[in-house]
Amino acid sequence: MGASVGKEEGAPMAEINVTPLVDVMLVLLIIFMITTPLMNHRIKVQLPEARVHQQKEDKKVQQTPVTITITENGDLFLNDEPSNKPAIESRLSVEAQKQPQPPVQIRADSTTPYRLVGEVVKIAQAQGMAKVGFVTTPPKRRL
Repeated sequence: MGASVGKEEGAPMAEINVTPLVDVMLVLLIIFMITTPLMNHRIKVQLPEARVHQQKEDKKVQQTPVTITITENGDLFLNDEPSNKPAIESRLSVEAQKQPQPPVQIRADSTTPYRLVGEVVKIAQAQGMAKVGFVTTPPKRRL
């Protein structure tokens, strides 16, 4: 490298090399920039509008809900992963054994036939799930 004035040839370096640290930080920044947009729901559905009353939140620990998405053409997704009715039945039967039971959230397009939604609700009830709810969007405010 360069000639070191006043230093011995075999003496250890007293300077910290920060280049590897900067490289690692840049890689982590790029990873977070790529993965953050993917954390949203991947299956886009147009949820129906509904008015709901706010319930008082219990001080209990909230469990992660089991989300079942139904598209307009009847495709089923379990926690944003493609699925079918037998797989949903087996997963819900496992979840029904847990104490406390996690809630089941059903997300469906506003144009999804109610028959399909009813079949999923019937599956959840048959497996012993106590809390089955529907995900909706709040109505638009009219001025």
